[in-house]
Amino acid sequence: MTDSRAPLDPGPVAVGTWSGGRYMHFGEPLGDERFLALITPDESIRTVMTADVYGAGDADRMLGRAITGRARDEMCVVGAVGHDFYTGERDGPRGFPRFTDPRLREPSGYGDYLRMATERSLERCGIDQFDLLLLHNPDRTGYTSERVWREMAGLRDAGLTRLIGVAPGPANGFTLDLIDCLERFGTLLDWAMVILNPLEPWPGELCLDAAAAAGVKVITRVVDYGGLFFDDVLPGQELAPQDHRGFRPAGWIERGRERLERMRPIAERAGLTTIQLACQWNLAHQPVACVVPTLIQEVGPAARPVESKRAELAALPTDLRLSAQQVEEIRAVGDNFGSMVLKGASPEHSGEERPDRWDLDDHLAQVAERWGIAPERDLIKLAAA
Repeated sequence: MTDSRAPLDPGPVAVGTWSGGRYMHFGEPLGDERFLALITPDESIRTVMTADVYGAGDADRMLGRAITGRARDEMCVVGAVGHDFYTGERDGPRGFPRFTDPRLREPSGYGDYLRMATERSLERCGIDQFDLLLLHNPDRTGYTSERVWREMAGLRDAGLTRLIGVAPGPANGFTLDLIDCLERFGTLLDWAMVILNPLEPWPGELCLDAAAAAGVKVITRVVDYGGLFFDDVLPGQELAPQDHRGFRPAGWIERGRERLERMRPIAERAGLTTIQLACQWNLAHQPVACVVPTLIQEVGPAARPVESKRAELAALPTDLRLSAQQVEEIRAVGDNFGSMVLKGASPEHSGEERPDRWDLDDHLAQVAERWGIAPERDLIKLAAA
C-alpha cells in the first residue's frame, strides 16, 4: 500500500534563507556546509522559506541543494517573488524595483512576469510546486491591484503553488495597506506575513483581527528582535561590517536588554528560553500560526554557535504555556508604540509616492475607521521624551 501523506502547510516554526548572513547582512556569513545545515528542513523544523531576490537567485539554489533527495511531502517550501532583478536595476540600499513599477511594464504584463519568476524560482529550488508563494514586499499597486491578485491566484490554479499570500516589508508598517488587501482579496489569500515580537508588538498587532476575519493565517518574522531574544547580543556587541542592525537607533541593545530582563522571570516560570518565550508569545495571538526568527552567527570567538540557536528553536514546546494575563504582561513590558516612522500609507507622508511610502488617501482612512484605528494617533512616530 502506498503511503500518501497530505502536503504540509507552514508552521509552527520555520527557518528562512535570509538567516546565516549570506544574503541578508545579519551577523557573520556562514560557509556552504554550515548554511546548508541551517536551512535544511528536518523532523523538528519542517518549513523553510526563501525569496527569489536574495542573492539574485543564489538563495534559491542553496535551498535546492539543501532539499535535494528529501521527500517532498515531509517539508513545506515557501517561496516569494515580486522584486524584478531580471530586468530592473538595483537602486542602492533600496534594492530592486517591484515588478509592478510602471517603468518596467504595463498591468497587462503582470501575469507573464509572475509566472516567469515563479517558474525560475522553482527550477532553482529543484521542485515543481511551492507549498506557499508570497508576493514579496509589494508596492501600493501590489496591495490594491485586482489584476495582481487574479494573476497570483492563477499561479495556484496552474499548480505552481498550493497556497498564496502577501509578505509586507521589509520594514515595519504597511498596516492599513495590508488590512485593505485583506478586505479586498481575503477570499483569494491563504497567508500573510508581518513583523511581530514581544519587543515590537506595534504596529503588527493592528493587522491581526483583520487577518482573522478574512480567514488568513499569519506568519511572523523578526521574532528574535535583531537577535536579542537569543540572549547573546549584549551591550557593546560588535556587529559585522554592513550588518543591517547598524541602522537601528543608538542604544537599542541596552533598552531591549532592560525590557528582556523584566520578561525573563515569566520565561523561567513557563520553562522557556527567551527565544521560546518570544515564539510562544507570537503564537498565542490568533491567527498567528508560524514563527520564523532570523538565525544569526554573531561576531567574535565567544559568540554562541548558530547551530545551538537552531536547536533551541527546534525544541520549542508544542503546548502553549503562556496565560492570557502573561501575554498581556509581556506586551506591556515591550510596548513600542510610536517608536518609529512607519512604511506604507502614512499620515506623516506627503508628496511624491515612493515604492515603500505613500499618502494616506480617503479610502484607507475609511479602512482605518472600520477597524478602530486613528492614523494620526496610532500610526505616527511620537516625539522623543
